[in-house]
Amino acid sequence: MFDRIKRLGSDTAIYGVSTILGRFLTFILTPIYTHILVPGELGIVATVYAYIAVLNVVYGYGMESAYMKYASTLEVGEERQIFSVPFLSVGLTSALFSGFLVLNPASIAALINLPPEFERLVTYSAVILLLDGLALIPFASLRMAGKAARFATIRVTGIVINVLCNLLFLIAFEMGVEGIFFAGMISSGANLLLLFPTIMPQWKLSWNGRLYEALLRFGLPYVPAGLASMLIQVVNRPILESLKGTAAVGVFQANYRLGIFMMLIVSMYDFAWRPFFLAHASDPDAKPLFARILTYFLLLTASVFLLLSFFLEDLVKLPIFWGHTLLAEPYWGGLSIVPVVLLAYIFLGVYNNLLAGVYIEKRTQLLPIVTIAGAAVNVAANYLLIPSLDLMGAAVATLASYLVMALLLYALVQRFYRVRYELGRIAKIALAASGVYLLYAVLPEGPFAVYGKLLLLLLFFLLMYLMRFFDPSEVRAIRSMLKMPGAPDL
Repeated sequence: MFDRIKRLGSDTAIYGVSTILGRFLTFILTPIYTHILVPGELGIVATVYAYIAVLNVVYGYGMESAYMKYASTLEVGEERQIFSVPFLSVGLTSALFSGFLVLNPASIAALINLPPEFERLVTYSAVILLLDGLALIPFASLRMAGKAARFATIRVTGIVINVLCNLLFLIAFEMGVEGIFFAGMISSGANLLLLFPTIMPQWKLSWNGRLYEALLRFGLPYVPAGLASMLIQVVNRPILESLKGTAAVGVFQANYRLGIFMMLIVSMYDFAWRPFFLAHASDPDAKPLFARILTYFLLLTASVFLLLSFFLEDLVKLPIFWGHTLLAEPYWGGLSIVPVVLLAYIFLGVYNNLLAGVYIEKRTQLLPIVTIAGAAVNVAANYLLIPSLDLMGAAVATLASYLVMALLLYALVQRFYRVRYELGRIAKIALAASGVYLLYAVLPEGPFAVYGKLLLLLLFFLLMYLMRFFDPSEVRAIRSMLKMPGAPDL
């Protein structure tokens, strides 16, 4: 078991290097945006990219997940057809969707309340969506082939290009908001060019109707599910804008992105997790393996949650960018939402872990039920909480929706793919992390506060030890994986 977990950890690390590096490069744009754009302009960028995120679901209509499922089993069609059929389908439909957007920019801009002077952003968004749609299946094929390093290299290269173009267009050419979208088009095009060596050997001009029917049957439930999931991620922006204005959206967006550190962990884990559980679904001990992995995931994310909650605000206010802070001072008012955002991402990670049973048993029709329930909770909570809690209301709404999704998916999946998760050990993690965080909440500010936070982090691990969280085999496995002197063979 530990060897397979170690392999998952290795793949996660490779995806993690690219994800962390890529997100960090993207993240450094945040202070640039906050020092160059006014909150209203940043709010427009956030709103348009929120719509792009939603349309990405429509452009892909579940074909990425369907491809990964049938590429892992080869139960319908042959290998090159399993790549070519979804690639061709997504390519053709993406061209149609983007063509519609390009031909109707004024109508689309009016529909999403985009000011007339920013109407061109609709056309730029259509190009980005088309290029990203064409890259969807090739990127998935790299994950299924275990080519994590190539996947990571292409992703990082595209992000580096995006960052450099942002710097060029915003600082040198002073293009403002449009420069951000020009950078997006160029980086998406670069990704697709770099994927050509992946596309060409697998491309085959051959159609398989039975395969396409199977792909659609598996993938189409991801459209309502994906739309609901994206709604959870982005709906608080337009609601916040309608209730509090675009400046509030800009402050919320800047602080919400500080949750990137937890999102990195969840994202890189998910990149490795889906190919992993598909590859090991037929193992005799697959279910105990999956249960153990969730326990370790929660231990890791709880540790990171405490670390970031304790020290992120201090980091934000340090003048580390040539005398500038990570966020400009007008954005500091939203820092209190960061721990809530971090916790929300942990529950998203739990939800992603529980998807194993849905994939393996082909029960994707359940996903719209779960995600629509989460979206309904999110919308209701936003309207109920934002008037009284402002930005915190939007953050709590996101947390509530991911919590509901995780709990509901757990209840449904256990009916047809029962996994005995280590609930006792998970409870120990939750108890220790909650206790330490509550102590942090009452810790007085002062010259020795930093030392107090460090002691609280040590207290968390001490509590795990005192509650006997680790068993002897795990201690031996950790020593072996770290190649510590004197570690026994397992």
